[in-house]
Amino acid sequence: MNNTIYLRRANQLIIEPSECEGQRQLSKTVLATALKNVESLGYTFSNELIQAVNQLSKEQFEALYTQLIRDLKVMVGVHVVYKPMYPGFPLQVMEENEADLYLNAIIYYLTHVTAEHLDQPSVERSPFMEQTKLKVIGLGTKHAFQTLIRQMIEAKGSISQTDKEDIDAVLEHADACEVDAILPAEIPFKENVGFVVASLLKHEQASMERIGLYFKTASDVLRLAVAWSDGDVSLALASPFRKFKRRERRLLLGLLEQCGSITEDMLRYKDRWIRLGEILHPSEYKHRYPRCQEAFDILRNNRPYSTFNGSVELAFQYRNVWSLIDLLSQRPGEFARRLDHLLRITEDDAYVLLAFSEVVPQVSTPVLLQVKQHFAQRNEPQDLRVFFPKANVAKAVAIPDELPYIDEAICRDVVQLCEQELVTRFATLPPLGKTYVDPRLHNYLVPFSQRSASKALHTIVRGSRVPMGEGDTIRFFNWWREGVVNGQSTGRVDIDLSAVMYDENWNYVEHISYTNLRSSKYKAVHSGDIVTAPQGACEFIDLHIPSIVNYGGRYVVATMLSYTSHPYCDLPECFVGWMMRKKPSSGEVFEPSTVANKIDVTADTQIAIPVIMDLVERTVIWTDLALTRHPEMYNNVEGNQKGMVLMGKALTTLRKPALHDLFLLHAKARGKLVETMDQADTIYSVEQGVTPYDIEQIMAEYLA
Repeated sequence: MNNTIYLRRANQLIIEPSECEGQRQLSKTVLATALKNVESLGYTFSNELIQAVNQLSKEQFEALYTQLIRDLKVMVGVHVVYKPMYPGFPLQVMEENEADLYLNAIIYYLTHVTAEHLDQPSVERSPFMEQTKLKVIGLGTKHAFQTLIRQMIEAKGSISQTDKEDIDAVLEHADACEVDAILPAEIPFKENVGFVVASLLKHEQASMERIGLYFKTASDVLRLAVAWSDGDVSLALASPFRKFKRRERRLLLGLLEQCGSITEDMLRYKDRWIRLGEILHPSEYKHRYPRCQEAFDILRNNRPYSTFNGSVELAFQYRNVWSLIDLLSQRPGEFARRLDHLLRITEDDAYVLLAFSEVVPQVSTPVLLQVKQHFAQRNEPQDLRVFFPKANVAKAVAIPDELPYIDEAICRDVVQLCEQELVTRFATLPPLGKTYVDPRLHNYLVPFSQRSASKALHTIVRGSRVPMGEGDTIRFFNWWREGVVNGQSTGRVDIDLSAVMYDENWNYVEHISYTNLRSSKYKAVHSGDIVTAPQGACEFIDLHIPSIVNYGGRYVVATMLSYTSHPYCDLPECFVGWMMRKKPSSGEVFEPSTVANKIDVTADTQIAIPVIMDLVERTVIWTDLALTRHPEMYNNVEGNQKGMVLMGKALTTLRKPALHDLFLLHAKARGKLVETMDQADTIYSVEQGVTPYDIEQIMAEYLA
């Protein structure tokens, strides 16, 4: 289990020392054959890993190899069988005349018989001869793996569902000493407190001594109750509570009793606390937990209680700047978030900035970075402002940018205040020595929230731009399966893969989908529409980059649409990805070594936008987004044009802090910048040192 997680997250394996001692060395023939098979999946071993596995017995290596191949196949998406409607794709679709394509589609819709049963000629595919860059699997250690898990737990932002599943799996199989090695002294992000403690309780790894220090507010306790009930720990959505046993009720009330200012915090989620109170029965323990009893009495009986947020809203309503300064100074994080609004309603900006300068040291690093970025580009014109609502479904909200102008001198002062504090803060961390910061990191964004991130072969932050691999053809693919989920049959499931092309101004050019299997304007082709998948089904789209760019196309929005309106979370399995191919007709339709990325689609939505391709700059813009679950028109590409254009414009002009700026601040505070990697003691780059894919490390160590 641990190696499965370690491989997927860090491309490393643990070889236990005890397995290597006193064993007969592995034969070169067995090792070479295994490596050749691993290579076919796009991977190979590092020299250190080769030396370690070479000490294993044949039986030990076979067990390791069997699990490794199984894991790699799932990672790249080759654990399933790919049978496109046209087995000779892409040439077969390109060469068929329009009548044959149309008749084949009609016959399939009526009979669900694929092209291999329609007297289609067999197609002999040429051998796959393209050279692909292999990904190296390294030798890891138990300590490094535990550090990786601890970094996820102590992240300064929300973590994904995949992260949670990995943490839970590790805690389930860990002994007491391993749990102590994994758990940090502090869990900064409150959602993670609720989830991690719920996991410890579920696996009987918790004690009040171990978990008590993590709880500071009533909302921390509410999140634990929600997580313990398998609900939305972000509290974005109301979740039902399970029935708690007496000892569990006493634990929750005991944690709540020790928190400060519980009444005001409970009023933020009043209705949920009232429902939870009906399960906890605090009156039964009113002498043991008197503060809890008093707080629940205020909530249930609507007793008057003045709150901080109520006072702030009232002060904003009457533009009482001096009251706002006094109030917001009590909560520095809220001051930072409201700073723009406060500066817009006052002429006493010098006093506002003075007050903010006094509380800046108490504002969290993620918030300071975002405030700094906001004011650095505050007056630069843009059409849209983009927000990612707090929820488990990856959605974005784009609104017109109608913020009034703020004097540039004020904006510069805010940026300087934030930067000075960040440099001062980072200077207390261990020195970096000579430091290299890769300029390409301008294209990768800082990970603040991964709550709704999908499980992927390589996960980065939404809005980041990744260079395309070599080749002139992009091959999108998807795969899904019907079946039984939570005891309910899915029935027929039809998932449609589409690609929509736009020019540089986001004017529609053309789309490739089940309604338009190939383009007459450039080289683009769809493998054929599959409308049922009892044993699994797939679709492919090939896009020839030079011909699309020559025609005036620039952006390609990859979409996956649930035509039968099934939410992806209700399917046994569904994923999407893409390959870079030089010669599309060589090799098999699905060549695992060419897979650039594969994304599991599990969100409670019916429309997924995994990536946007910028064909001119040859970059992949990571989106991992969902459109509305209930479209106003039929759920096909034509019915979602407006939403796609909006998301496309929003994600290609996104303004968020970049990793280059974050690492540059660290270098300025605790290192000396150098111009080349070979001069550096510490490297921040796309391929070496700390990379954009080291999300756990960045969120835990660089947002401190």
